[in-house]
Amino acid sequence: MRNVDRPIGYWVKHLHELIEGSLDDLLAVEGVTRRHWQVMNVLARRARSVADLDAELSPFLSDEEPSLRPYVEQLREKGWLETGEPVALTEEGRRAHAVLLDRISAGRTKVTEGIDPEEYTSTIDVLTRMSANLGG
Repeated sequence: MRNVDRPIGYWVKHLHELIEGSLDDLLAVEGVTRRHWQVMNVLARRARSVADLDAELSPFLSDEEPSLRPYVEQLREKGWLETGEPVALTEEGRRAHAVLLDRISAGRTKVTEGIDPEEYTSTIDVLTRMSANLGG
């Protein structure tokens, strides 16, 4: 089957799975998951309470996982977060965040190798309009 014979849904799902797997691999090197990364990335901007973290990252919470508190506690155990509230990165946590950010940035660069900025912008534009067409 030629690439153009596959529907857009195939390519969107395939790319999503590749990006997710790559990100999971990058984070696993430091023993963290995407949720840990999200907590760290939010806290890299400024300290917050766990309730504020839950509110900011609410789209990623569910009935099975109603709070990010377990991730906060796991990051504290690693020495990457201060104790108490508001929750803040320690110096070690800031170093770990910088290392992970470098790895993630390199991964994002790899995704767009050989794609010029106009192509990237056009792709984002098309995907945005397709999402809007479906009410998203």
